[in-house]
Amino acid sequence: MQASSLDHVAAAPTPAVAAPVPNPWLRLLLLPLVILAGMGLSVEAGLLGPLGVQVGHLWATLSIFGVGAALLFLLLLLSGRQQGPAFSELPRWQLIGGFLGPIYVVVLTLATPHIGIAMTMIAILSGQVGKSVLIDHFGWFGSARKRVNGERWLALALIVAALVLIARG
Repeated sequence: MQASSLDHVAAAPTPAVAAPVPNPWLRLLLLPLVILAGMGLSVEAGLLGPLGVQVGHLWATLSIFGVGAALLFLLLLLSGRQQGPAFSELPRWQLIGGFLGPIYVVVLTLATPHIGIAMTMIAILSGQVGKSVLIDHFGWFGSARKRVNGERWLALALIVAALVLIARG
């Protein structure tokens, strides 16, 4: 049996990204920003559900990405000269995120009108935290390895418990 030309890529270990030196002040600044971004996702779900019902789920998703792309383009123009991406030098698997974003938004658009914003968000959160724990534990995608401990398992269990309680409520 002949080996695939991609066998060496799959077997090659992904170099871990060096973990930044912890800065407690930066953490205090970033944590509220991330919480606000999470709140923004709930607002986005609240907007996308009805929009998807009115214009269609794929059109709603396209409109969100179109507005986002226009905003990012303006930010790039206003932010001054930057080194552009070297797509030819990137590992192809790093571009998978371009597929995941629209899938996420379509699912958000489909689910929110049927199960509500709170149920949608806690279900998304449980999936995000569950996969994030695995990514950290194994150091996938070049991230620094952070072993799963009892506290992380407990946090995940509490999020799943919240999902069950919101589903029942």
